Amino acid sequence: MEGESDKGLLEYVRKFSPPPFLLKTYMLVEDPATNDVVSWNADGTTFVVLQPAEFARDLLPTLFKHSNFSSFVRQLNTYGFRKVATSRWEFRNDRFRKGEKELLCEIRRKKAWVSKRQPTIAPIQTTPQDSDEDQRSLSASSSSGYDTLMDENKRLKKENGVLSSELTLMNRKCRELLDLVAKYSYAKEAGVDERPMLFQVRLERRKGDEEES
Repeated sequence: MEGESDKGLLEYVRKFSPPPFLLKTYMLVEDPATNDVVSWNADGTTFVVLQPAEFARDLLPTLFKHSNFSSFVRQLNTYGFRKVATSRWEFRNDRFRKGEKELLCEIRRKKAWVSKRQPTIAPIQTTPQDSDEDQRSLSASSSSGYDTLMDENKRLKKENGVLSSELTLMNRKCRELLDLVAKYSYAKEAGVDERPMLFQVRLERRKGDEEES
């Protein structure tokens, strides 16, 4: 009896808890701070990934364990989302709507589709042009994201090299300055008339300094 009770509780939780993927996706779309990358459409019935490369690079890793936009799109498909535009990455699910988070519990992953011949039903015709366009768009998005990451990596390496060189130069100048102060103090205490050096250049004493000496 206890085992059946636990099983029933798990079924209840599974039924009334939204899948983690849907919940995380909803959080990304709902966040107003990311509206320039991903946002709802005007009436809140679809969401649009405006900048796929930035979405994959900056947003996906914050909630998912990857930065692969293609994998994200495949996950959407398994939950019944449809791409509703060929010119941009706009997705729709009738139960994924702005301000209606409770509907996420009604979205379920699609089961594996088994082909069955149904002679009385005409097959759905797909347009090769639309399919090819989607594939090209998805490939371009993935390539753009990779190129962006590589450019960013090169930029960071270059900046790191510049900062390292500047730090080395500052350390050297600091040591020379400390040596100058030490030599000047020693010469003054010993009464030695030695003009100080700064960065390998002999400094001339001001007339007032000589009179004070």
